[in-house]
Amino acid sequence: METQGIKYAGSKFKLLPHIIMLAKKVNAHTILDGFSGTTRVSQAFAKLGYQVISNDVAIWSKVFAQCYLLNQQQPTTYQELIDHLNNLTPIDGWFTQNYGGEANQGCAIQKDGYKKPWQIHNTRKLDAIRKEIENLQLQPVEKAVALTSLILALDRVDNTIGHFVSYLKKWSPRSYNSLQLKLPNLFISEVEHQVFCCDIFDLIPHLSADLAYLDPPYGSNNEKMPPSRVRYASYYHLWKTICLFDQPQLFGKAKRRLDTSDQLSGSVFEDFRRNEEGRFLVVEAIEKLIQKIPVHWVILSYSSGGRATAAELNEMLQSNGKILSS
Repeated sequence: METQGIKYAGSKFKLLPHIIMLAKKVNAHTILDGFSGTTRVSQAFAKLGYQVISNDVAIWSKVFAQCYLLNQQQPTTYQELIDHLNNLTPIDGWFTQNYGGEANQGCAIQKDGYKKPWQIHNTRKLDAIRKEIENLQLQPVEKAVALTSLILALDRVDNTIGHFVSYLKKWSPRSYNSLQLKLPNLFISEVEHQVFCCDIFDLIPHLSADLAYLDPPYGSNNEKMPPSRVRYASYYHLWKTICLFDQPQLFGKAKRRLDTSDQLSGSVFEDFRRNEEGRFLVVEAIEKLIQKIPVHWVILSYSSGGRATAAELNEMLQSNGKILSS
């Protein structure tokens, strides 16, 4: 099943065949993708004819979901817009000021001592394109298509290992390429999908679905790693800024958004602490979610790099339902 996305920690690209196989074992029609991320799972289920409810707290995930799930136009409808954005004259703007760097004979460390995620020739194009997207006052899905195209293009020319907490010292070969927007791999669904951008617990009272695919975020089980540096809000802060176009207050060498700091970001599913009984709060949160979510079936994914162990999760699942054999 062909899907499209960006470099992403915990991407389900390789797991998609297994997720789809499990879903086909039950008579589900409506599927909740509760932590949709790059929406690869949502895209796959939508292409297979399921009705999809896509949700994530990240605004850029909502943009991706609007682009792929809510589009009702032929892809060629958007080609004129993509061509127009590609042909804009580059400008020096806020993104160039904060995230653009000179090549410096291959070194990404700039005179100010900071490494940069993109070369300046691409941030100048980013500045022009993002400003124009706002000026055009596009309809929601049309704007989502433009923003998704921009993010996918930026992902192809970045100077990272897949996130925006730190950047490479030497410019990656792809960072020398020119930013070029392309049409996302759009499709038209015969069923009506829903897109939400909220805390999963806030969505539950309004939810009606047969099956939930749950892939909650996870922090690191590395005791030496600062918790805030492995949170998804921190990893992908730049995609949020590109979607909101809000020029937020920044901090740190990676110039993260202030709202991704320890005090202002983080999910209960990324919590690194234990309760008084020694049980990880993450496990409690997942159990609470499974107990409350109004569906017949649940497919749960979780990383071995997270706080919860396979044994803990298996015990919790056994005590809250029946596990179907694969």
